[in-house]
Amino acid sequence: MQASKNIALVAHDNMKRDLVEWVEYNYHTLLRHRLVCTGTTGRLIDAAVRQKAGEELPEGFEIQRLKSGPLGGDQQLGALIAEGGIDLVIFFWDPMSPHPHDVDVKALLRIAVLYNIPMACNRSTADFMISSSIFDKAYEPVKKDFADYIAREPI
Repeated sequence: MQASKNIALVAHDNMKRDLVEWVEYNYHTLLRHRLVCTGTTGRLIDAAVRQKAGEELPEGFEIQRLKSGPLGGDQQLGALIAEGGIDLVIFFWDPMSPHPHDVDVKALLRIAVLYNIPMACNRSTADFMISSSIFDKAYEPVKKDFADYIAREPI
């Protein structure tokens, strides 16, 4: 993991405003990294960052936008994690509302844990993550060897 991270930003509908506010507060730090977002979240965050940063926006700044979560964006993000293209995930999810793509959300959470990707699911955790002394530094996470799982024969 390099000093400049690939950061995924995701939010359920009822949490988008919270994530946008968090991004607006932290945009100076986030501009030093590459951002990947799902659907509408990406559009909202792009607009917020451009408005806050104005002239400070780095040349060529662009947010990679995936599909909306229910349309496959969660799965696209999971594939990026599996391919080593995401270093950390900030996912403001709504625990109070049912989601038709709940299975995809659980799969995304599972793949992030499987690949030892730091994940914040609420604002407090995101605050701790972005204020960490290693946030802007190179970091080598421990990688688990899954060879034993693959080599097992069915019982």
